[in-house]
Amino acid sequence: MLKVENLKVNFGGIEAVKGISFEVKEGEIVTLIGSNGAGKSTTLRAISGLVKPSEGRIIFDGEDITKIGTSKIVGKGITLCPEGRRIFPDMTVIENIKIGAYLRTDDLQNDIEKCNRLFPILKERENQLAGTLSGGEQQMLAVARSLMSRPRIMMLDEPSLGLAPLIVQNIFNILKEINEEGVTILLIEQNANMALRLADKAYVLETGKIIMEGTGKELLDNPKIKEAYLGKKN
Repeated sequence: MLKVENLKVNFGGIEAVKGISFEVKEGEIVTLIGSNGAGKSTTLRAISGLVKPSEGRIIFDGEDITKIGTSKIVGKGITLCPEGRRIFPDMTVIENIKIGAYLRTDDLQNDIEKCNRLFPILKERENQLAGTLSGGEQQMLAVARSLMSRPRIMMLDEPSLGLAPLIVQNIFNILKEINEEGVTILLIEQNANMALRLADKAYVLETGKIIMEGTGKELLDNPKIKEAYLGKKN
C-alpha cells in the first residue's frame, strides 16, 4: 500500500533522514521506534507532504505522491494524527471532530456515530470546549478527528506521549479496533514495549537510518532492543 524508497530529508544542511526504505502493506500495523531525533516524525511529515524530501520516492497504491500537496494526500486516504494532539482548544469537541472531514461533501452522521462508539467519553462531552479535556481525552479527540476523513492509512505520531499507563492501554486497544475495521496504521512511538506488542512489522531508526527491522515479536525478543528501548538487560 505504502512504499518509501531511499527517503532523504534535509534541514538547512543537516540530513535528518538518511536514505531510508520501508513498506506498509494493506491491513498492517507498522511501527517506527527510536529515540528523539532519530528522524521518525520527519518521515511521517514527508509522507503527508508537510516537508519535501531532498531525495527518494513515496509510493501510495502504485502512485508516486512525493511531490503532491498535503490536501491531495489526505484526499487519497492518508491522514496524520500529529504529536501533541493539535486540537482546537476554543472549539467544542464535536466541532473539532467535524474539522477532520473538511474535504468531504457527503453526510457525516455515520462516521460521527462510529467515533461516538469508539470514544463514548467524547459523545458525553461533545459540547464541551476541547481545551478543557484531559490529556487522554484530547488524544482520543485527535484520533477521532483523523478518522473523519475516512483514511485508508492512519499515521500517528507519539499517541502515548505524556499519558498515564491505563490511558495508553485504552488508546492502544482502540487503535487495534480501528485496524481490525480496515484502517492500516503507521505508528511512531517512544513506548517501544506497547508499540512492538501492537505491531505486525517494526523498524528501528537511529540518527536518520533504519538499523533493524522485523516483526513486532522478533524485535520485542531481541536482546539489543530489550536493552536499548525496553530497559531490560540481556
